[in-house]
Amino acid sequence: MLHNYAFSNFQSFRDRVEVDLTLSRKVVMTDWMAESETGERVSKLMAVIGPNGSGKTALLKPLAFLSWFVGQSFQQPPEAAIPVTPHITLPNEPTEFEVTVDFDGKLWRYVLRCTAQRVLHEALYLKRDRFGYVFVRDWDASAEAYVVKQQDFGLSAQEAKKVRPNVSLISWAAQFGVPLAVRMAAPYIITNVNIFGRMPMGEPVMQVAAQHFSGNPAQRERMSRLLSAWDLGLSGVELQEIPVNNPQDPNMKVWWPFGKHRSHGTEFQLPFNLESSGTQGAFVLLALLLDALERGGLAVIDEFENDLHPHMLEPILDLFANPATNPNRAQLVFTCHAVEVLNLIHKSQVMLVQKDGECESSAIRMDAVEGIRNDDNFYAKYMAGAYGAVPVFD
Repeated sequence: MLHNYAFSNFQSFRDRVEVDLTLSRKVVMTDWMAESETGERVSKLMAVIGPNGSGKTALLKPLAFLSWFVGQSFQQPPEAAIPVTPHITLPNEPTEFEVTVDFDGKLWRYVLRCTAQRVLHEALYLKRDRFGYVFVRDWDASAEAYVVKQQDFGLSAQEAKKVRPNVSLISWAAQFGVPLAVRMAAPYIITNVNIFGRMPMGEPVMQVAAQHFSGNPAQRERMSRLLSAWDLGLSGVELQEIPVNNPQDPNMKVWWPFGKHRSHGTEFQLPFNLESSGTQGAFVLLALLLDALERGGLAVIDEFENDLHPHMLEPILDLFANPATNPNRAQLVFTCHAVEVLNLIHKSQVMLVQKDGECESSAIRMDAVEGIRNDDNFYAKYMAGAYGAVPVFD
């Protein structure tokens, strides 16, 4: 499970910001929370709220970036830049990341400091009595080489010295079959965010979702049942392989969803591009969420409620709260404009994001806001501007 992550000098965030999913023992335990394998109490979700342009998506991007960097950076060309963008006022300063997770029943901390040109510092720590390093990698500018220290990591010293400047040592070690690196490089984060932001809704992402469900019959059945319950006009979803116009491959087919309907005793189907935008959005969203729920991973979703009716918010979030639908303690970190979510979850499960007049974003966990009370009407007080992170109109 994800315990916390922090970063600095990344996109609109200049100073260090931390997103902490751990909870005090004083917080009353709910279905939105879980005991981690290492004994800490951790939230299953974190809602990120703030006005347009405040930096909400930028708050999610470090998770998507670290998932890619640790797992897949080996695949990029040697001359490729590391896809990090520093704050506009610190273009020559490094960007820093830190993340703490429980993994294999142990608590780990990963630290990265880099520029677009190279990794400057990378380290992996394991908590025994206290955190001790598994590896530490530092760039020696005078020698133009990396100095790598290891403790029980398992990568040969010769291969460690050859690590490319734009590659994580974990991703590098996974290519040489180092068992810990192979496990850590596996895809645990499922997201609709990339370095450019949220992947736009449209036929390509619906096709990807249909392709996913075609290979996962249990998830496909669950998706069909859920959408039928949420969409009054839908009695099920069927996937079909349909031909596409591709002169280079005349026999090419793709999977496509069709909504099943009934009217006056007649059954008929509609291709999903004729279904409502809310039904399309829920179909694509479920391809991500059901996969995370099945695997016990982390779903990172930007604009969670996009095109969805507000009443659909709670039943979708309940998939993570209910142990029957979330037996592997999957987590969800999401941005949201539907502030009705404040009526559903604890104040410690909300991050408030805002941007000042210097184009610098900041974020604070809602329970750290001065003067906030447990018996507050969080929705009403947020809408009244009591906690900040709301649009300001002159």
